[in-house]
Amino acid sequence: MLSLSRHGVHIHLSLFSLPHLSRLRVATLCRLRSHARTYAATPPTSLRPTHSIYVSNSMNPYFNLTFEDWLFRFRPPNTPLLLLYRDAPCVVIGRNQNPWKEVNLTTSAAKGIPWIRRRSGGGTVYHDLGNTNYSIHVPRTTFDRTATANVVVRAVRALGVDAYVNERNDICVAGEKVSGSAYKIVNNRAYHHGTMLISTQLDTLGDLLRTNKETMHTKGVASVRSPVRNLLQSSASATHEGFVDAVIESFRQEYAIDEQPCFVHETSQYLEDEYFKAGMSELRSWDWVYGQTPEFEYVISNTFHWGELTCTIHSRHGIILSCSFSFSPDVHLCPATRAGLGRLGGRLVGKRYAFVDDSEVVGSDDGDGTEGTGEIWNWLKREMCV
Repeated sequence: MLSLSRHGVHIHLSLFSLPHLSRLRVATLCRLRSHARTYAATPPTSLRPTHSIYVSNSMNPYFNLTFEDWLFRFRPPNTPLLLLYRDAPCVVIGRNQNPWKEVNLTTSAAKGIPWIRRRSGGGTVYHDLGNTNYSIHVPRTTFDRTATANVVVRAVRALGVDAYVNERNDICVAGEKVSGSAYKIVNNRAYHHGTMLISTQLDTLGDLLRTNKETMHTKGVASVRSPVRNLLQSSASATHEGFVDAVIESFRQEYAIDEQPCFVHETSQYLEDEYFKAGMSELRSWDWVYGQTPEFEYVISNTFHWGELTCTIHSRHGIILSCSFSFSPDVHLCPATRAGLGRLGGRLVGKRYAFVDDSEVVGSDDGDGTEGTGEIWNWLKREMCV
């Protein structure tokens, strides 16, 4: 069910109760849904950020990402702000990224490591307790990516590691990346946030971010793969606590702030607040996790006993817009099987990509037309879900 509200008018649309939707209609609904968050009223909150330096002791990525968003929205825009935190193991993708392209979903499920879509752009990163996250908020009028990156570089150098900023604004050591960054600019406020690899599990990082979707072409932002390393490889004294202290000191010097950090705990004060409840819930919702996926096309082929079949799936915001099949001229399929393939493709239109139930594509009117399409559907279902 899609529920939008604009200018006091409420619209309720079900994408899935209309199997006969045309591609144009589905595309229109997807565009409406992509703007749904823009029109949603900001949930009430009785809390207000009053500090310039925050260190979260929570390791819950849903809490920390919501806390960051709350600071961004409610801290007065004319004051610089710093947030530091760590998360339990998870993969975090950018707002405009395709999870099927970015995350090895099979490995994610096998290891029990969730993936989350954040509210800023940029590429995909892996978080664990060996990876410290920083977030620097400043007025938009003074926002300078190089300046905020250098706040972090000075902190790393204070730990005895010779770090520098490359042409992509990544922080590197010995030619390898130790920190990637993302940015968000809204109205009169901006932030630069990123990760710092201190002692993270690099093998797990590689397993989770290694995908094989060469024929999936997305209009979203693709991650740029780079060699990475931990600070611990360059300095035995590099620790989370040392990095936190060094970044706080560098931030204070950069913005002339004389303030002690505020240590935040995941208490009922936050968890019972409407803004935090809504924000953490949204990060888990299908509309946010999958529904924000940009338009993409996936072309896959498989060889069956009767020949090779190619399937082309077109999707936007997690909804299948079209699914078509093609095969070489030397493949001879009976008319009933060809018709069954046509029905299979048609029934996928308007469905949630990778979340299609068997009952949604198998019709009681198929009769002999389903001949040979069962194994095709099972193959297609597997390909969509990995």
